[in-house]
Amino acid sequence: MIRIKLSTLLGERRITQVELARKTGIRPATINELYHEFSVRVNLEHIDKICEALNCEISDLLEYEPNSI
Repeated sequence: MIRIKLSTLLGERRITQVELARKTGIRPATINELYHEFSVRVNLEHIDKICEALNCEISDLLEYEPNSI
């Protein structure tokens, strides 16, 4: 399973979803889906913009967690 750690990153940086949407130009609804890990597909351009805005690496934003069987 791929975990999206956007909520953790925003909390650490004290940035709201709305502020991130403004900085990146990504729709607030899309930011919210990523924040709550509802996304099934992730746009690579969005990942690029988020990493640039938060000054982070992809590995800070996405994490692989083995599926439990």
